Amino acid sequence: MSHCFEIRVYYEDTDLAGIVYYANYLKFIERARTEWVRGLGVDQSRLKTEEGIVFAVRRVEADYLTPARFDDVLAVETRVEEIGGARITLTQTVRRDDETCFVARVQLVALSNTGRPQRLPEALKRAIAED
Repeated sequence: MSHCFEIRVYYEDTDLAGIVYYANYLKFIERARTEWVRGLGVDQSRLKTEEGIVFAVRRVEADYLTPARFDDVLAVETRVEEIGGARITLTQTVRRDDETCFVARVQLVALSNTGRPQRLPEALKRAIAED
């Protein structure tokens, strides 16, 4: 069960050394998570409006292994590691061809409109399990 999202490195993603600025990997994996959820058939805007649920990153553990550079085409793989009552733990890996550039373990939590943890909707849990 994994999802793959492709992204190209633009000049704006790099630092003075011509390599991807470290914080931009977090943007890359955020985009990949958004596309993963969309691919599950979940409309996050509707989830917020109708059920009052949003997702927030609770924890990120990141390893920067080898630099990506301007014009590289990267693949971001998103893999579900664990699903709890209100949490989802993912591993996201950024690769250039067969070389791993970055790996993150990301813990997401579902929150209510009041900012309190909210149980994941059963439909979402089923969609993830069927993926």
